[in-house]
Amino acid sequence: MFTGLVSDVGSVLSVEGDERLHRIRIRCSYDPATIALGASIACSGPCLTAVAIEPEAEGCIFSVDAAAETLARTTVGSWAIGTRLNLERSLKIGDELGGHLVTGHVDGVAEIVVRESVTGGTSDPQWAPSDRFLLRAPSSVSRFIAEKGSVCLDGTSLTVNSVDGDLFSVLLIPHTLAVTTWGERRTGDRLNIEVDLIARYAARLSESRGS
Repeated sequence: MFTGLVSDVGSVLSVEGDERLHRIRIRCSYDPATIALGASIACSGPCLTAVAIEPEAEGCIFSVDAAAETLARTTVGSWAIGTRLNLERSLKIGDELGGHLVTGHVDGVAEIVVRESVTGGTSDPQWAPSDRFLLRAPSSVSRFIAEKGSVCLDGTSLTVNSVDGDLFSVLLIPHTLAVTTWGERRTGDRLNIEVDLIARYAARLSESRGS
């Protein structure tokens, strides 16, 4: 389990394999002593297993394997050398749950339709503008997205501002734009989406009662 609070931004060093399996090496600033072989790490959304760990002076390099299902249903298949990834290590008992419960099981891929700056009505230079993103959700999961609910996009826990059919919006504050890959995101970019776990089960329960 994860919280959707990004704790580091890593970068892809190499990708090997074919359409059946990719071995991906990722550089990060995590202390290698804090990553056990076989540990789960959320990499821009998908929960992937660390299959090798190499210490470095300023962190470590860890390797993950992504199988055909992951390559087909997420953006992992498009990762290349230099791709930057939002990283989060798995939640431990006693850790602060500052975002929302995230499994790392991606439901599909959303697309950014519009990115716009929101100044909040002030021209004071000390207040950096936030950015609003309008995204299109896959039709299979759009019904699970609710206004003021939670959604995980590329491993980041966010609050849904508005919903209109398969379109929904989120607001990114300057801090989040600076410490995640969101500052780099542009119109047309594709993002891994995981809908709120509670919303999914609530919908399933409602369907069961109605049948």
